[in-house]
Amino acid sequence: MKSATCALLSIVAAATSALAVSAQTAKPATRTAAHHAPVASKLGGCVTTPTLSAKIPTLPADAPCVKTLYAVTRRPEVVLDYASPLVGPELRELLDQKPVTIALDYVDTKVGTGELAKPGKWYTVHYTGYLLDGTKFDSSVDRGEPISFPYGQHRVIQGWDTGFEGMRVGGKRRLYVPYQLAYGEQGHPPVIPAKSELVFDVELVAQSDTQPAPPKPKAAPAPAPAAKPAAAAEPAQTEEKK
Repeated sequence: MKSATCALLSIVAAATSALAVSAQTAKPATRTAAHHAPVASKLGGCVTTPTLSAKIPTLPADAPCVKTLYAVTRRPEVVLDYASPLVGPELRELLDQKPVTIALDYVDTKVGTGELAKPGKWYTVHYTGYLLDGTKFDSSVDRGEPISFPYGQHRVIQGWDTGFEGMRVGGKRRLYVPYQLAYGEQGHPPVIPAKSELVFDVELVAQSDTQPAPPKPKAAPAPAPAAKPAAAAEPAQTEEKK
């Protein structure tokens, strides 16, 4: 458990470090635009989620409320103490940095009955990813083939590298991933626009100590036997005229 905590903290530290760099050129924000600023008394309780398109499947009626898996805040090291009236609003805003909070929200839509997900394992996962407008940009379910990756090893977006905490094999979860834990300010054109918050429906299919063997390629279907040509009809015999 200690190693899992260290891995989580190192990844979150990397995320906050990236925020510090981006804040030098980007306008400060209190949280991802789709969310309300977190309130300390509500952390650990139900949270408000962005409004999703009707194209995204609704959660099961018996699903619990959405909660925050973790939230991190970057607090500026430099605070603006004074600015002359000559200082323009853009420079004033750049100098007067505000705390920036990012949060990874989740809801377990199905609690798995298998073993608890462990750090350092290879996870085999089925997933479907959506933009908030309902665009489905990728789905292993549609392909009929899950993917595998080493958890916490920076092979996937940060929201995935930390988003399976507390799950069990066989479980399903919806992740609300802010752009800082996804594809950042640049996005992943042309599929994912800049600063895109993403929604993932994930299923933890299995976990293993080593990388699972790739699935065997499907055998090509045997060609259908050629149809035999129909027997030619024999011409009718006519009586010889005498």
